[in-house]
Amino acid sequence: MISEGCEQCAKGGKMVLFVYGYCDQRDCFYCPLGENRKNVTQMYANERPVEDEADVIEEAKRMSALGTSITGGEPQETLDRTCHYLELLKDEFGEDHHTHLYTGIPGGRENMRRLSEAGLDEIRFHPPLEQWGDLHGTEWEDILYIAREEGLTPAFEIPGIRAEEEFLEFLDEGAADFCNINEFEMSDGNYRRMQEEGFELKEDHMSAVEGSHDILETMGDHEKVYFCTSVFKDAAQHRSRLKRMARNIRREFDDVTEDGTLVYGKAWTSEARLEALGVPEEYYTVKSEHVELAWWLLEEMVEEGDLEKGEIVEQYPTYDGTVVERTPLSNGTDASRATADD
Repeated sequence: MISEGCEQCAKGGKMVLFVYGYCDQRDCFYCPLGENRKNVTQMYANERPVEDEADVIEEAKRMSALGTSITGGEPQETLDRTCHYLELLKDEFGEDHHTHLYTGIPGGRENMRRLSEAGLDEIRFHPPLEQWGDLHGTEWEDILYIAREEGLTPAFEIPGIRAEEEFLEFLDEGAADFCNINEFEMSDGNYRRMQEEGFELKEDHMSAVEGSHDILETMGDHEKVYFCTSVFKDAAQHRSRLKRMARNIRREFDDVTEDGTLVYGKAWTSEARLEALGVPEEYYTVKSEHVELAWWLLEEMVEEGDLEKGEIVEQYPTYDGTVVERTPLSNGTDASRATADD
């Protein structure tokens, strides 16, 4: 049985709270952070920049969050901020709002106590790669027991760089509750450094590293080891989160796709014109320089010559509202599909 935090992730129910972009312990060659998040103090709740507490609460409500994962950078290096937002989330959504935190440093008892008192449920440690296999008898072993004593669920979360049986030993000894292995991936933030280390992309894959599944031969059969593939993250976790958002924010005329995107029509016309055409007010919204309306209604009006042109828009339901695709419409011509970058 997977952890509660992982169950919520699989449902797309975990908000990602990025609290701090700095990590002074080391510069891991596989760190996936992009330039907009690496070595910054700016917080993000999912894609939303956080300027105040209200931004975090609004984003959690936008996706009907079941819980929150705290990440960075290094969340323990901005402990006051991390604890403040843990308390905020628990106060707003109750004790059932499950929280877990990723960290690359042990932190010590005082940090574990403060995190627990603030409302953290689960802590996932990522020891430095160069120490894998030599963790017993170090502060990494001690912190697992300390975290549990302070009321936290201790676990490991590591990238699938290579198999390491010592993690299994910690599981069998009862020191850690589980070990999550994330499929080793390349990103815009680490691609160059990964290549310098000799790693290559798996054939016909956008992010997974060649050989990243080999770790399963040694660690995959353990009942407390969970392998999280890049496909699962994209197809299940991310898509499920988008669907949760889309259901919450969709307007009467928005269509929600299987991928969790929103589809609507966009036309450069007036409200008076739509009223004259008999369009019910629940089927459109007036913007400053255009109107947005049911895509199928727009398509019909353009085909019949009631409107000269328009476009069908598909976009993410996220705070930044990234447009995925635009399909221009004009009467007398066939609709042609165009990506947002065209």
